[in-house]
Amino acid sequence: MRDVTDDSGLDALDTAILRVLALDARATFAQVGEQVSLSAPAVKRRVDRLRERGVIRGFTVRLDPAAMGWQTEAFVELFCQGSTSPATMRAAVEHYPEVVAASTVTGDVDLMVQVRARDMRHLERVVERLAAEPFVARTRSTVVLSALVRRPDVPPAPEG
Repeated sequence: MRDVTDDSGLDALDTAILRVLALDARATFAQVGEQVSLSAPAVKRRVDRLRERGVIRGFTVRLDPAAMGWQTEAFVELFCQGSTSPATMRAAVEHYPEVVAASTVTGDVDLMVQVRARDMRHLERVVERLAAEPFVARTRSTVVLSALVRRPDVPPAPEG
């Protein structure tokens, strides 16, 4: 019986493996094994199971937005007219290459959109395009001065 740490079905070793891979997706099974006290074949079996279950959806790199020309970042709040479905919102914003995240939220705002732009003029054009979407009543933007914490997705730490 596995020592399951929460309702996700992940045990402590799964969680440890995921934390290592979230920080370095290029780590070999042997390197991961050294950090979690497992053999490389045991790590591979666990990673394969995590992929089959959909916990691991792929392996990627973390890029520096500024190094790629994205010098400006903002959070744009969209206030929608009437009742706009999340599917309609998603269909509209997923076509913007500047949109890096979009979420429906509670409160008076309907949609929170994280945007990256080359500069303030580019950001202004993106916000104008978002505001022109047929379901948008108005927008409110907040420009990021400094990104203080950015973390890769990792399993939650055990409570206690």
